[in-house]
Amino acid sequence: MRYWLLKSEPGDFSIDDLAASENQSTCWDGVRNYQARNFIRNEMKKGDLAFFYHSSCAEPGITGIVEITREAYPDETAFDHNDKHFDPKSQRSDPRWYVVDVQLKHKLEKYLTLAKLRQHAGDSLSALQLLKRGNRLSVMPIAPDDWKFILTID
Repeated sequence: MRYWLLKSEPGDFSIDDLAASENQSTCWDGVRNYQARNFIRNEMKKGDLAFFYHSSCAEPGITGIVEITREAYPDETAFDHNDKHFDPKSQRSDPRWYVVDVQLKHKLEKYLTLAKLRQHAGDSLSALQLLKRGNRLSVMPIAPDDWKFILTID
């Protein structure tokens, strides 16, 4: 099993939106970064777990845990001319962008803010990509030790 962090802007899609979705499940679409796409397409597997992270908001942070319930398949938004994620270079015969399906495991009882995570940047979470300067990836791997440590932060 691998661990991940998935970023979403709560104004676009929040953990509450996921909780309100049918079966508390949805596809994780709209990723338009090649490195993030490669994680989705090549490395995410059914059963992997991910932190659901709210980004680009007043107080970014981890708000819940989701499970990958379906492995990579083409992102339909790339083919939809009316979707903001449309990509004219992505073809059905040779898709450029991929999604996975996720299902809410649970919302965290206490929102784990980026500021709180940064308090541990010098020691236990020194390798966490989220805490590196300039990191803009919306999908990133989390080392098992970092995953376990994050779950202990209160």
